[in-house]
Amino acid sequence: MRYLNTEWMKRAITIAQKGEGFVNPNPLVGAIILKDKKIIGEGYHAYYGGPHAEVNAINQATENTKGATMFVTLEPCNHFGKTPPCTEAIIASGISKVVVGMLDPNELVTGKGIQRLREAGIQVEVGCLEQAIAEQNRFFLKHIQDKKPYVIMKYAASLDGKIATATGESKWITGEEARKAGHQLRQQVAGILVGVNTVIKDDPMLNVRIEKERLSHPIRIIVDSTGKTPLDSQIVQTAKEMTTIIATTDKMDKDKQKAYEAMGIEVIRLPEVDQHVDMKVLMHEVGQRGINSILIEGGGTIHESALKADIVDEVVVLLAPKLIGGKNALTAVEGKGFARLAEVPALRDMEVKVLGQDIMIKGKVRR
Repeated sequence: MRYLNTEWMKRAITIAQKGEGFVNPNPLVGAIILKDKKIIGEGYHAYYGGPHAEVNAINQATENTKGATMFVTLEPCNHFGKTPPCTEAIIASGISKVVVGMLDPNELVTGKGIQRLREAGIQVEVGCLEQAIAEQNRFFLKHIQDKKPYVIMKYAASLDGKIATATGESKWITGEEARKAGHQLRQQVAGILVGVNTVIKDDPMLNVRIEKERLSHPIRIIVDSTGKTPLDSQIVQTAKEMTTIIATTDKMDKDKQKAYEAMGIEVIRLPEVDQHVDMKVLMHEVGQRGINSILIEGGGTIHESALKADIVDEVVVLLAPKLIGGKNALTAVEGKGFARLAEVPALRDMEVKVLGQDIMIKGKVRR
């Protein structure tokens, strides 16, 4: 029976992924309803503020759900939030058994949903593919536990670690498939962060550019200690259409701040560390705003600041089979770097994937 539970839960996990990029800061959740060994309903949490997976599965059921079994990746809620409690919908549906993948760590939910279902006479099993569900919801889990975003540092580089030539040319080091993977990462996260030098050099939009039925563009965050972001840059010019934040310090002129704000940008003044924005404080600030995940796509300077502030949870490298060379060519991590190997950030749970002629390498930062 446990094997069968695993197979059905795998289906629920697959369905949950459909909400990727649209439910932040909520978790990805999938649910299926089984009756007579046949799926009669399935649903997922499709967008923030919308019906939860359990309710969608019940509403889409093709048969009477009385006596059926529900498989749901995360514990059903038992409180009023953006939507009514899912537990009450399950009880009213006549479902007799619920298999829950993992408990919800949210203090408003954890254990309470299970308790309510059992009090209503519903058989509940807890714990099925928990590791896979936790990985799928690593953004949510980090934010709900630490009130800070899960941070992914991503860059494209040559085999010798260069992210641009000595003349600054960087388009395109990697091929089309690798670039598509980068945009898929943007689709997943709630925010994307770059340093002001990247804005000045590349004038990026920092939006999602992939062919997909629906897209979710991340909140754009620029780390700019002094207010050098050009007012005519694409990011500033589109700030009223796409949420944009500039993280700065007291070095920014107040008139410049007013000019940014008039363009629709939120300016956050933060303390300094080594003459740069304090990245740890920035993570606290954006976490308070409900941003549960950030993709850093900056240059070597912002990468060094992020690593030294110990805010990076995951690293994704898109590696091209090229050798750029040159001591003045830009590397992925600039600045002074780390003086001792014992201080160097190390990765675990490594994954390698071939993308056309390029290689994607990713891993979690050891702590």
